[in-house]
Amino acid sequence: MRLVNAGGVQLATHINGEGPPVILVHGWPEIAYSWKNQMGALATAGYRAIAPDLKGFGRSDAPKDKAQYDIRHMTDDLARLLDALSIEKAIFCGHDWGGAIVWPMAQLHADRVAGVISICTPHRPRPPVPPLSIIEKRFGPKHYFIQFQEEAVPEALFEKDIERFFRLMFRRPASGADMERLGARLFDLPGRFRDGPPPDPAAQILSDADLSVYIDAYRHSGFTGGINLYRNVDRNYEIMRDMDPTISQPALMISAEKDFFLPPESADGIEKIVPNVERALVRDCGHWVMWEKPAELNALMIDWLDRRYNSLKI
Repeated sequence: MRLVNAGGVQLATHINGEGPPVILVHGWPEIAYSWKNQMGALATAGYRAIAPDLKGFGRSDAPKDKAQYDIRHMTDDLARLLDALSIEKAIFCGHDWGGAIVWPMAQLHADRVAGVISICTPHRPRPPVPPLSIIEKRFGPKHYFIQFQEEAVPEALFEKDIERFFRLMFRRPASGADMERLGARLFDLPGRFRDGPPPDPAAQILSDADLSVYIDAYRHSGFTGGINLYRNVDRNYEIMRDMDPTISQPALMISAEKDFFLPPESADGIEKIVPNVERALVRDCGHWVMWEKPAELNALMIDWLDRRYNSLKI
């Protein structure tokens, strides 16, 4: 890990390998360590794998101002990371919130993006009204996107027991029966954390050693930076209001069969606004693809990269 000055914000960045650069952008509640199982595979395949802790996460700087976490600032950070590493153009790969950052990266900094890989998170047309109003109408006020708008409250809750939080999050996907039983309560992350039963150790997908890396990272950074991403959902809607949603760069959309939060069908129709997209499905896998099915994910990514970029200088 090295600290890279990305235009005034220090980003803790992990780099492995040589070749066409692939920027790996983690989601929430994650850190660069989430790409542990991809870094070596990409390097061995002839790529320069670069995984930063995003601003507000891990060992990177974590300014308090929530405006610093809107999509323009977050993508500007990545463009300045390229500048600091003397990279003109890279392939951007994101998971979860990382996917919601790399798609706009291809719009706001099109000249820096050679291609996009998104894991679980589809690119979608701009909705007719601000997204939070849609979420609240569809799922009610207990959806975690809505609860996360309250300043300081959700992070204070999760910081009471960081280990319990990560044992609750990093689990195998719920069964169909469990999802039916929970219904909309599945989206009430604060309520499930506060009032739910202890997480089942048998469902945990991370080893205790890997889990401890997350726990230590969030003891250092806290949760505010990451939750500030959610506090900019409607702000991002305004920023992107007049942008053409079409993404012309080559893209790979990887869905997970059992991802309840971002199901494969949520990417249906993506070809209309990402005409040069390929789609892939990781079967029998939940949301945490990098941990649940690393070999399958690596094979999909490297196959696509090899066909598109291995022989190119970018």
